[in-house]
Amino acid sequence: MSTTLQNAETELIPRPEFPHPHWQRENWNNLNGTWSFRFDTDNEGIQQEWSKNSSIPFEDEIKVPFSWASPLSGIGKDVKGIGWYRRIVSWAPAESGSRIFLRFGAVDYLCHVWVNGEHVGSHQGGYGSFEFEITSQWLLEGENLIVIRTEDQDHNYQARGKQGYGEVRGIWQTVWLEARPAQYIGQSKFRTSIDGKVELEAVIHADQAGQAELSLDFADGEVRHQIVVELKSGDNRISTTFEVKHPRLWTPETPELYEGKLRLRSASGCDEVSTYFGIREIGTARFGDRGYRWITLNGKPVYLNGTLDQSYHQTGFFTYPTDEEMHNEIYQMKRLGLNFVRIHIKPEEPRKLYWADKLGILVMEDMPCFWGNPDEQARKAYESEALEIIDRDYNHPSIFSWVMFNETWGLKTDPATMDVTGGAEQQSSYLPETQAWVREQYLWAKKLDPTRLVEDNSPCNYDHVESDLNTWHFYINGYEQVRAHLDEVDAKTYPGSTFNYIGGHVQSDAPLMNSECGNVWGIVGGGGDSDLAWHYRYMMNEFRKHDKLCGFVFTEFRDVTNEFNGYYRLDGTGKDFGYGDLVPGMTIADLHSPDFIVLDAPPSQTLDAEAVAEVPLLGSSYSDQHHGQQMQVQWELRYDRFGATMVESSGSISVDWNGYGVSDLGVLEVKMPKHDAVAVLAVTLADAAGHPVMRNFIAFDVRGNDTNGVVAVAPGAYSEHSFQHEWSSLQGAKHSGAGKGSFVYEIQLPDAETKPLINQLEILLEAGAKRVLARNVEGAKSTDMGIGAMHGADAQVEYNTNTYYMTDESKHPSRLNILIDGIPVGSFELPDDPADARGVLSWHYQPVANKLDDAGSYGYLCKLEVPVQLLMELNRRRAFRLELQAEEGGVTLYGRNSGRYPLDITVRYS
Repeated sequence: MSTTLQNAETELIPRPEFPHPHWQRENWNNLNGTWSFRFDTDNEGIQQEWSKNSSIPFEDEIKVPFSWASPLSGIGKDVKGIGWYRRIVSWAPAESGSRIFLRFGAVDYLCHVWVNGEHVGSHQGGYGSFEFEITSQWLLEGENLIVIRTEDQDHNYQARGKQGYGEVRGIWQTVWLEARPAQYIGQSKFRTSIDGKVELEAVIHADQAGQAELSLDFADGEVRHQIVVELKSGDNRISTTFEVKHPRLWTPETPELYEGKLRLRSASGCDEVSTYFGIREIGTARFGDRGYRWITLNGKPVYLNGTLDQSYHQTGFFTYPTDEEMHNEIYQMKRLGLNFVRIHIKPEEPRKLYWADKLGILVMEDMPCFWGNPDEQARKAYESEALEIIDRDYNHPSIFSWVMFNETWGLKTDPATMDVTGGAEQQSSYLPETQAWVREQYLWAKKLDPTRLVEDNSPCNYDHVESDLNTWHFYINGYEQVRAHLDEVDAKTYPGSTFNYIGGHVQSDAPLMNSECGNVWGIVGGGGDSDLAWHYRYMMNEFRKHDKLCGFVFTEFRDVTNEFNGYYRLDGTGKDFGYGDLVPGMTIADLHSPDFIVLDAPPSQTLDAEAVAEVPLLGSSYSDQHHGQQMQVQWELRYDRFGATMVESSGSISVDWNGYGVSDLGVLEVKMPKHDAVAVLAVTLADAAGHPVMRNFIAFDVRGNDTNGVVAVAPGAYSEHSFQHEWSSLQGAKHSGAGKGSFVYEIQLPDAETKPLINQLEILLEAGAKRVLARNVEGAKSTDMGIGAMHGADAQVEYNTNTYYMTDESKHPSRLNILIDGIPVGSFELPDDPADARGVLSWHYQPVANKLDDAGSYGYLCKLEVPVQLLMELNRRRAFRLELQAEEGGVTLYGRNSGRYPLDITVRYS
């Protein structure tokens, strides 16, 4: 079988858009689509000359540009080895005399290419783009046979990155033909200054010596420049400088791009390339009398609210099915209020980088790692690939940082263990000669690209050598633990400190920044799939307390196959953090505001009724937008009283908002309600016009003495049940039943002597549906994935003792029927079995910080009044049988120290 271009054009071409929008010519032909394909298990294709003989059967078909391991490829087999591609193509450039190039976005890992039986070139490396000139081999009239042999053996020296979620094998980015004149622009690099000065370096390929004109036209003629150059035969490096008047600076908030064309006019014709640049400067600087630096964008401090992006798609793996999906991912980041993303352990597709440029989000781009020893073969392969990546992506204004290595992966020589993290044992495997090589790579990247920040190694083993960013990773759960850790890192960060460095190297005044954080790996057995919202809020709050700390990277943007710690699900659907019900109008974006109010207090505290809480307030500013204004810190203490929202107290504090960094705003004193309550202190920072800038909160479990007129029964105090599976959690404060069944409680009302007449009975309880996990039925299983987690090991999430699915768009409803002495008196729809920040008590009473027990879970307030006809009977008997009957979706019942509301199953009488 040999797939022809004509046949392919009758079907929808996957990824039809031009793959490199930062460098685009008009005359090109997309070769994505159906190719003939064959595995070469016995490595016999070269000997049998599969490259020349189109009659040799290639039994399979594959959809380019998808990895043969991915479902979208049509092959869907994760086998390492050799794969051959074949296709017959007819195409001629629009201009006669053009040179023809066959271009590849990326192929993993070794690639050989033949055109019409002639070998035109080979390439090694899984992430860089490359091309071969095929002018002399190409038939302008008639059919051309393209054959490609790819080989991916997962060698230890290969820069593979983190592919365990879905392997990149073979062709995995767009393949295309491109026509150029005899003399053409090979590449260009723009170096911009915020005063409008732009330096352009270009490489011009000339087939003969002579004079040519290089010109540029950007922003619809607003920016024009031209020079005359004398070319020699071969490669010519050209430099020129031009000025943009009244430059519009690129920022995440104002992603201004100067789009236009570069033209080279010579005797052989005109080469025209569509491209763009953004004017911005990345740097670091000291401000005031500080002995440390902050990261700057265009000369101003910028607080980096970031996320780790694995850039993985469930059907295309590391190749997105459509350009729209890449656009949407950048949009999804921005809607969270994030202003930057760390592309993890791999370079990003140029199309996604284009959307980062266009929509406005800063990018920290990693080099891919190898997994074996850092021997000479691995080093040479790495250096070659890193050069390709930096050269290709140099002109994207969104990229502000290169990360040369991650967590010392590939830098340990014969480590005693294969753990990802570790202490001295791991450091001892990071040899001095390897440290010296890493430092060389840092200095090499700085020389190659002085416009960006470069990081030697993004560390989890405290092992920097030399870096523009003093970063570190931590995965810790528990407020006190996170607080203590950040305080320690802050205290140990200063010029000359040996903390976070290795081999006798010490800290400079480089900016302190977290480059990975979260709670999934900070929990014994991993976080399973659990609520992020509670931990996330207090971690963001603690970050902003530290003046030295100028950014973070939260792990991660989306869930992946064995990690469930994303802002979004793998399919892009959202998770509900629950903040808006605690503070009206609040979203996760409030926690990413450049101007921020820190509540320097625990996320929740237990206090007696009418006690006074003292809450220190701090202001944190990384924007001059409101400097010089008098801002308002508006606050209110609110709580729920049996379904009614009550405001206990409120007020406003005027604050002179001046200068960058963290400042003391004094102590706020708030008096608790006189009732049992989950009270929420909601704080809003408002500008001079009263518009909200950001919101924050903490909570209190208020202990009152609300026993008058109340009969309360703990959920576990049932007299009988009919569920096939039932169990308790949260130290017995919560009780669950799976599927259809009932919990029955015997309710004793006060006798006639104590309460002569019962006029009204009201039943209140907190209940949710019950999504049944495998661990609820079969028991939990502990899985220590170790290094396997990095390679896609099965997390067995439903058996994970920590798993309690965070609230999201997928609902698991049930219906709860209420019966008194067998008589139905009401029913409630239970929309879900949720877990998010609203489950204050389920977080507050976690017994162990790093091992979760239904964390953040909560239900819905169910409230009904007993009908008068039944009330008369109960007034006589003073006892009844309360049956809570669940339909197929099961039920979970929350007691006083669990869920959202501080109540057991409660009968109120009057």
